Amino acid sequence: MKRPDYLLFDRDTRSIIFGMQTNAVQRMLDFDYCCKREKPSVAAIVDPGRTDLFKCFYGKKEVFVPVYPDLAAACAKHPEADVMINFASFRSAYDTTMQALDQDQLRTVVVIAEGIPERFSRHMRAVALRKNKVIIGPATVGGIAAGAFKIGNTGGTIDNIVTSKLHRLGSVGFVSKSGGMSNEAYNIISRNSDGLFEGIAIGGDAYPGSNLLEHLLRYEANPAIKMLVCLGEVGGEEEWRIVDAVKQGKIKKPLVMWVTGTSIKHMPKGIQFGHAGAKADASRETAEAKNQALREVGVVVPQSFDDFGQAIKHTFDKLVADGLHKPIPDADAPAIPMNYKEAAARNLVRRPTNFTCTISDDSGDELIYAGHKISKVISENYSVGEVIGLLWFKERLPKWAASFMEIVVKLSADHGPCVSGAHNTIVTARAGRDLMSAVASGILTIGPRFGGAVAGAALSFKAAYDAKLSPAEFVESMKKKNQKIQGIGHLIKSLKNPDMRVVLLKRFANDQFPKTPLLDYALEVEKLTTAKKDTLILNVDGAIGVLSVDMMYGLGWDEERIQSVVDSGGLNGLFLLGRTIGMIGHYMDQTRMKAPLYRHPWDDVLYDLPPQVK
Repeated sequence: MKRPDYLLFDRDTRSIIFGMQTNAVQRMLDFDYCCKREKPSVAAIVDPGRTDLFKCFYGKKEVFVPVYPDLAAACAKHPEADVMINFASFRSAYDTTMQALDQDQLRTVVVIAEGIPERFSRHMRAVALRKNKVIIGPATVGGIAAGAFKIGNTGGTIDNIVTSKLHRLGSVGFVSKSGGMSNEAYNIISRNSDGLFEGIAIGGDAYPGSNLLEHLLRYEANPAIKMLVCLGEVGGEEEWRIVDAVKQGKIKKPLVMWVTGTSIKHMPKGIQFGHAGAKADASRETAEAKNQALREVGVVVPQSFDDFGQAIKHTFDKLVADGLHKPIPDADAPAIPMNYKEAAARNLVRRPTNFTCTISDDSGDELIYAGHKISKVISENYSVGEVIGLLWFKERLPKWAASFMEIVVKLSADHGPCVSGAHNTIVTARAGRDLMSAVASGILTIGPRFGGAVAGAALSFKAAYDAKLSPAEFVESMKKKNQKIQGIGHLIKSLKNPDMRVVLLKRFANDQFPKTPLLDYALEVEKLTTAKKDTLILNVDGAIGVLSVDMMYGLGWDEERIQSVVDSGGLNGLFLLGRTIGMIGHYMDQTRMKAPLYRHPWDDVLYDLPPQVK
């Protein structure tokens, strides 16, 4: 059912928000929930060029508000919406407001921006009047229909809204230019009457889209509004039009009004007092002249703003005493759940976390690695090995241990294009895939047969060493299990043709490690295995695995800590970290050469099929 002209908003009013003002939207929905509206007041958001959904809360329930790329699309999808709240900047507010005025369904347009050129404001008002529409603003915070509809951020916090009784219907109609003074007035009205019916801040620009009198006349025509309250201000002629309306009998309901700016007489002539139009260029425009004229026509004008509340109370009480109004009773408002971020900031909630991180922290002012600020890491020139120590083992490793980590990374960075990791990376790169996909395809080959033997070797050698098995007993036990000893054996390297990587690792360990018990044990095993076959040497995976454990022995770690690192398979991380460097290199190499798609040659495949069926 169409609302009467005097009623801009009710509990069914739906609006379109121009601009991605998510906080304002959420505050409007909180107000709706507080008022127990059946439907949220925000039907849609317009954000140029964007089409998606904005997730917000209606009470505790999460709801979606659709976002449209233009106003026409939003109006077409939501024909019930008859209010647009325009958060566009002063540069584009005129154009977007004119678009809104061209939409037949939009009856009220609220313009938040200030500083719109006066000729644009005059044109917007002229078009709105011609089309029988209402503009609130420019330079407004909006307004509120108590218990029904709230414009944007009007009314302040939800606590203030409930304290000011704005969550339920009252009987007072209020209008002012100032949004800030409006919020104060709502509170004054709530304490001195049964509360607000509707409040509007027309905006502080010199030429607003609607004026004080127009809203007072709407309130006069509304039978639910029993008394009127208005705040005028120094400058301009608006308040004189109200004087004339009272004289002519157009306003018959009790009107309490105060014109602010009485202190301007103590200031230099022509000074602007707050809003753009708040300056008195003639005695007629002063607050004193206007207040006196209002008193003379029967408007209730207090002696000062300090008496504003008392004047409202006296006027309201007289209405009740004369039997002209029965006060509207108070009503409880449902509690609005506090947003988690706000509650957390105020230290009002606690909740269990889903993740625990003990190695780094980026939640403060500066990134921290295991207790070491990143500025310290850089200023003291921590090595890569030391950073690995912080993030893997939560301590800054001594130089010898950090250097070992770096040597392992260097030695395992690449082993040519033919090993499975590099091969997969190359094939994927030549298929035209991206860096991440190519490197991931190579990394996925790391396992017990390629690179993953680092952790396996550490596990098996340490288990035998801890069990106090002699090297011969260890070899025999693995033979009985029919298992190969991980970390032993190489395809082409042998005692006569040693793997230089293993040679370098053993040399560094002998020079730098405090002790090497597991390496010594593994080398004793090597003597037994190479006696059977020359290529059954301690390979690079085995050397890295046993020396990683020896490093932890040298750091003085207890058995539990060492075992947790070994059991986690984390030692494979050294091989993974190093080999990734090479895989990235192979990817870059192939893309640099613009290598074509790879297809394996037929002559390198044995086709062993059953005989052809005749």
